[in-house]
Amino acid sequence: MSAQPHHAPFTPYAPAPGAPAELLAQLRADARADSWVPGFERDWAAALEESRRTFSLAPLYEVVQVWQGRLAAAPAVEAFVASGYDDSEFIDMAELRGRRR
Repeated sequence: MSAQPHHAPFTPYAPAPGAPAELLAQLRADARADSWVPGFERDWAAALEESRRTFSLAPLYEVVQVWQGRLAAAPAVEAFVASGYDDSEFIDMAELRGRRR
């Protein structure tokens, strides 16, 4: 008989130990480094404090995952902006959230 549970526990996304440093190096090499590096460092500091307070690595993992996504999506966003597509009829999400309440 096995001492293992019958179901697999949820394992959150866990980046490699060097992922934050690699990500920061990528952000510093990016054209948007002037705004992205301070943003990442601010988010990382807040996540580090939250992690210390809660004894959880999840906030740190989340910051890495979000910034990896931003970096990966940047070329598509730039292509959209460069295409001249009219996005003037967008819906402000803050306004949309306010309507639901």
